[in-house]
Amino acid sequence: MARVCVFDVNETLLDLGALDPLFERIFGDACVRQDWFGQFLASWLTMTVIGAYSEFGTIGGSALEMVAGRQGVNLSEENKQQILSGMQELPPYPEVVENLSRLRDAGIRLAALTNSTQQVADAQIVNAGLYEQFDQVLSADTVKRLKPAPEPYRLAADSFGVEIGQLRLVAAHAWDVAGALHAGCAAAFVARPGMMLNPLIERPDVVGADLREVADQIIEVEL
Repeated sequence: MARVCVFDVNETLLDLGALDPLFERIFGDACVRQDWFGQFLASWLTMTVIGAYSEFGTIGGSALEMVAGRQGVNLSEENKQQILSGMQELPPYPEVVENLSRLRDAGIRLAALTNSTQQVADAQIVNAGLYEQFDQVLSADTVKRLKPAPEPYRLAADSFGVEIGQLRLVAAHAWDVAGALHAGCAAAFVARPGMMLNPLIERPDVVGADLREVADQIIEVEL
């Protein structure tokens, strides 16, 4: 029984679409935001595979520079910092607060687990009005390894004093689900628009279109 649920933050709980007006202004196309996050992902996965480490925001900034170069855009330091600081002001998806509360009321302990630094993670959760929902806010920066490496999931289990198999990761990313399952956790996939599970990876026992559907299933499975 996985009576501890840890939640990925960006795109699982918080809507990165709030950054689209910034990308529209700076790059002339809001869709560049998706290109940036894809480059961001490729960069931190590369760093993780080769055993190197940089803070998540540093990788995000370098990914912005790479995308700007491809787009032929002169990215000022001010504009880069506006996007990176905007990550701290993201709103939650509409159903998030209610369904985190439902899980808490069901007796399940909750944590946020993000690749962002602790300072950014705390700011994100506070600014989104979610801080009271969580027992802990955890940062992969603590172990200097980014998800989907196993160390952040082990950090979460250790922080709650439970075995790794008692932990369930909830995420909207196939790579995060894969990392959690490989580390020995249970997992739940939130199929936000455009998000797909990797058919090469074991399917988690909980899959839903949003956090409401996922919470329904977690409560049924865990209780």
